[in-house]
Amino acid sequence: MNQSISGSASRKWLGIVVLLFAFLIGGSTAFAATPTPSPTGDVATTFILGGKIADCGVGIPGIKISVSGPGVNVNLVTDKKGVWEVQTPTTTRYLKDKFTVTLDKTTLPKGRVLIGTSTRTVVFNMVNAASAAFKLVPIDCGSNSPNQPKAAENPIVVALFNGINFGLMLAMAAIGLSLIYGTTGLSNFAHGEMVSIGALSTWVFNRVLGLDLIPAALLAILIVTAFGYAQDALIWRPLRKKRIGLTQMMIVSIGLSMVVRYTLQMIFGGDTKVLTQGATWSILGISMPAVNVICSALSVVVLVAYSLFLTKTRIGKATRAVSDNPSLAASTGIDVESIIRIVWIIAAVLTGIAGVFIGLYEQAAWDTGFWNLLLIFAAVTLGGLGTSAGAAVGAMIIGMLVELSTLVIPPDLKVAAALVVMILVLLVKPEGVLGKKQRIG
Repeated sequence: MNQSISGSASRKWLGIVVLLFAFLIGGSTAFAATPTPSPTGDVATTFILGGKIADCGVGIPGIKISVSGPGVNVNLVTDKKGVWEVQTPTTTRYLKDKFTVTLDKTTLPKGRVLIGTSTRTVVFNMVNAASAAFKLVPIDCGSNSPNQPKAAENPIVVALFNGINFGLMLAMAAIGLSLIYGTTGLSNFAHGEMVSIGALSTWVFNRVLGLDLIPAALLAILIVTAFGYAQDALIWRPLRKKRIGLTQMMIVSIGLSMVVRYTLQMIFGGDTKVLTQGATWSILGISMPAVNVICSALSVVVLVAYSLFLTKTRIGKATRAVSDNPSLAASTGIDVESIIRIVWIIAAVLTGIAGVFIGLYEQAAWDTGFWNLLLIFAAVTLGGLGTSAGAAVGAMIIGMLVELSTLVIPPDLKVAAALVVMILVLLVKPEGVLGKKQRIG
């Protein structure tokens, strides 16, 4: 009887998972191809190239843009919302035809400075919409004179805030990975793709389908949760029942990671999806994107709520028991498989939140999770394998090191710097910062 109910529930969940992924894939390809109504009505042959120039959440009108490429040579200006857009020929070829977008810097507001060069080269990456991003040097959005460049900020304070912000985001993903490792012993290399799915799903719901950021983020978290549940139901639970070794399961996770990652590239293309939006706040004289400040605050709330769940609820205590000794936990009457199923759902929720926040912080791309996976593993290892508190502490250390290291070394080496420090710490304390024989969770 119980097995029948369990099987029915599993089939119901798997049906929901299939529907969610079908909607995500269909929405990302179909809707991304039609950012604006087509004059001809034929969305299959409509190619739109455009962008938005804004600062402090407000578009800048009247900026001159020129676009040249196969069949295109036009000059235009941004509208009152800072948006510009041009339709390229219906014969445009994916990944081959290159379009040059040039911004006339003399038309920028007085005192404003463009970051980088004034020219961008754009191709269409298997979707019929492409964008060219131009960003301006930030200003103090709280100033009465919005065109007045902000005063020089203390780079150490800026890097410190960025490190705290990134560390909090990394902590949620690291705790999710640590939960799975603690209860199953699996080092899941597909964990990074859950971050990518969270970031890209937010872009689909927010930028493509036009939903507000909050419902878009909630739907993205639901997508990642469904993906996490599907992983366990379709792959890891059957492998556990067959008593497959952890090494073989780790290799399976590497293969799953590659399949999901390159599937995301096929669906979304290789370009970066811009998610950053909203105003910039001035806090203690430092200009900070409001969305990053809000994400940091929400990260703290989520981590506190998770800590209370783990230490105050029966399921949380059962999770800690399974993490410490699955066999002993089973002998006391705890349903180990049910706890593992719950752990996968909780880990997916935490990782989905991290994916949304990292997408807003770094922007979204098909390989967002892949590039952060090494840092997530480093955080878990540095803090202590299988400990949630250790994963959080390790993530904060890694986040701070990554951002602060850019003050003395090239940004391209910041990840290597964090890993070098991790190695040095482990040479002194091999079990990690909070690694103990008797774990608390």
